[in-house]
Formats: sequence, C-alpha cells, structure tokens
Amino acid sequence: MSAFSILVIALFASITGAPGLLAADTSQASATSELATPKQRLDTLFSELKRERDPEKAREISDRIRGEWRDSGSASINLLMQWAAKALEADRKASALDIFDQVIYLAPQYVEGWNQRATLHYRMGNYRKSMSDINQVLAIEPRHFGALAGMAAILTAAGKDELALRAWEQFLDIYPADRQAQEQLGDLEEKLAGNRT
Repeated sequence: MSAFSILVIALFASITGAPGLLAADTSQASATSELATPKQRLDTLFSELKRERDPEKAREISDRIRGEWRDSGSASINLLMQWAAKALEADRKASALDIFDQVIYLAPQYVEGWNQRATLHYRMGNYRKSMSDINQVLAIEPRHFGALAGMAAILTAAGKDELALRAWEQFLDIYPADRQAQEQLGDLEEKLAGNRT
C-alpha cells in the first residue's frame, strides 16, 4: 500500500462522522430536498425529468440529480472528491486517479466515484478501463445518463454504431428533453440507414 493510500485511510478514519466538515449545497433547495432519503429524492427527480419537455427546465432537474449524485453522504468522501477536482484543475491526472481509487475503495457504492474515474480514464484514452467503470456506475445507478452518454461516445469511437444507438435510446428514455442526445441519436440513425442502403 502506498504512502498516499495510508494517508487517505488515516484521514478517513480521523474524520469519519465529523459533522459540518462540508456544508451541504442549499442553493438548490426545493420540495424534493425535504424527502427523507436520497433515493426518494432521486426517484422524484427522475420522474420529473422523464415528464419534462422543456430543455431548460429539464437541465435544471438534471443539475439537481447531479447534485444528489455528488453528495456521498460522507464528509470525508466529499472532501476527497474536492481534492480530486483540484488535482484535475491543476492537470495532475495521476494524483486525481489515485484519489478516485481511494474513494472507490472506501465507498464502493458511491456512484460518482466510479463515474468520475470513468471520465478521467476516458480523457486519458483508457477506453477499456473507462467502459469497465461505466458498467459499474450503471450497476449501481442504471439511470445514470452521464454514464450512458460516455458509453455511447466510446462505442461510437470504436465504430460500434448500433450499440451506441442503443445507449442513446436508453439515455433519452431517462432524459428525453436533452437536445444533444437527440442530435446524436438522429445522426446515428441516418448513418446506419445509409449503411443499409
């Protein structure tokens, strides 16, 4: 185990349960925030997202969903995610990857740990590792539209257009008002129709 890993585990042990280390973002307060559990809030938000046809209103709902995903429920995990974001801002990808590894080790059911690591792998050109992490994201949260978009991008880059089309269809089943996803789906449908003629 690396010195960094030991430091992170020691930090985690020392601050686990420390109240108020990270204040919750209250700027997106709504009726959904009063629901008892994160799962109930997400279920309500996903129902709203599926019904919403206005792209701007749908984007607001999707931002609230992302906010729910970002909050791990653990001050120490949230802090590690902040450190990873700062490492990425400073273009220290290897450090960010180490931090995401620790987040996943400490909180294997925290969907954003997997998702952020998948995104980093994608940016680094590690598509196989990215796809592996995306599969884990979708095992935890099948409605993760960001992971589905990432999957579609990797499949498109690999020339697997029919599979990419299915990923976009799944995305739009969850988030029907997303214009970019609609365009991607339309482009793939045209491309596949052209290939068949």
